[in-house]
Amino acid sequence: MNLPPLYLRKGAERRLRSGHLWVYSNEVDTRRTTLTDFQPGDQAELRAANDKPLGTLFVNPHALICGRLISRDPGHGMTPKRLTQRMDTALALRDRLFDRPFYRWVFGDSDGLSGLVIDRFDDTVVIQISTAGMEQLKDAVVRAVQRLVQPRAIILKNDGKMRRIEGLETYVEQAHGPETDRLRVEENGVRFEVPITGGQKTGWFYDHRMNRQRLQAYAPGKRVLDVFSYAGGWGLQAGCAGASQVTCVDASASAIDSVHHNAGLNGLDNVETIEGDAFEALKALADEKEKFDIVVLDPPALIPRRRDQKAGEQAYARLNQLGLRLLERDGLLVSASCSMHLSQERLTDIIRASGRKIDRFVQLLEQGHQAPDHPVVPGIPETDYIKACFVRSLTGFF
Repeated sequence: MNLPPLYLRKGAERRLRSGHLWVYSNEVDTRRTTLTDFQPGDQAELRAANDKPLGTLFVNPHALICGRLISRDPGHGMTPKRLTQRMDTALALRDRLFDRPFYRWVFGDSDGLSGLVIDRFDDTVVIQISTAGMEQLKDAVVRAVQRLVQPRAIILKNDGKMRRIEGLETYVEQAHGPETDRLRVEENGVRFEVPITGGQKTGWFYDHRMNRQRLQAYAPGKRVLDVFSYAGGWGLQAGCAGASQVTCVDASASAIDSVHHNAGLNGLDNVETIEGDAFEALKALADEKEKFDIVVLDPPALIPRRRDQKAGEQAYARLNQLGLRLLERDGLLVSASCSMHLSQERLTDIIRASGRKIDRFVQLLEQGHQAPDHPVVPGIPETDYIKACFVRSLTGFF
């Protein structure tokens, strides 16, 4: 492909050579490359300051991440054929991992498809595009999905925050098949239904699949509190594994409705819900002297940006203290985070400090990670974001 060049400043290629795939606008040599000559979604040949070609990339001159590497071969841009090949490679991994078609099929940069997420819900496929470059290939993405898995329905759920950063309009659109307002999910032997309109992300979070499976081993006969429950992913899986009672907490009325609906789907009659702010609900439960055998804390990202680090860590600390206070003497805290800017080590330290603050002896039993349909690229720390600590809490022990 004969593509226009985009030049980097001297030394700016080091991070890319170590495995990263993004170019920031302050890394571009604007004396040799005028970013405004590019349209959002254009493809370009990336070159180092010494004129050595580094590959091809999508360009968006209006975004902080102004370049996303497509290939390290300067002659290979993103074509419908290459797109389909990478989607097929991603599909082969998921089909080896899971015996049922419920998984994240494409995970953006981790599958060589920056700006593209595809989730599979049996015969329904949900596509989420977040970059201008991938938006230009939208029709090719839909055709590739049809060719590779022949789904009954394809939904474009392009309403994420990243689209605004890329200068893209937000919309939800039925790209193929009959319209549907709910998605069917199966995870670890438990059934769920979630709404498409108003639902979070693509409708479901497959990333904690293995951690929710871990929880099932601890659940039989236990009282479980699932905080930030959404549709009940943690709590209902604990219920199906034999928990004696499950309480789900969420601020969204529609999420609470989904919990009750999904409890019915699985024949559970021991599920209660609390609609309200999680911090306030936890404090109220503590004031009422309520106790649980297991408390699950799976909040949204409390550190969305690096500048939110201090406030976010304080929120995690407060949350974990509240969760620990609600545990029986020998209880289990499952503390999860999807904040990219919070490391596993830092989350563990927050839990340690929270335990010391309220005089609890804590034992770290297990550490969970994101499921393998969310692969991590070692050179891209942004792809490594899910953490889960399984912590035993003891009072009067030490």
